[in-house]
Amino acid sequence: MKSKLATILARALLCLAPFAFSQDVVHDVDKAAKDTAHATDKAAKSTAKGTEKAADKTADATKTATKKTGHATKTAAKDTAKGTEKAAEKTADAVK
Repeated sequence: MKSKLATILARALLCLAPFAFSQDVVHDVDKAAKDTAHATDKAAKSTAKGTEKAADKTADATKTATKKTGHATKTAAKDTAKGTEKAAEKTADAVK
């Protein structure tokens, strides 16, 4: 009778061991999923900040380039007007 009881207890123990190990695996997988979610959230926030900074820098650079282009265009227009005026005067002198 003792050997039958020992056999039953040994089998019960062997049946419970995989269940106990599976609980550890579930816990580890859950922890890994939470860690991954945290890392993903952190990376997304960092990327958002970087994108926002890049957009601000691009906007500032575009504004500066626009001002410089406007100034260059204004200067070129003045120079062209002066050149056209001189050419018109020379043409007028040549026609006389």
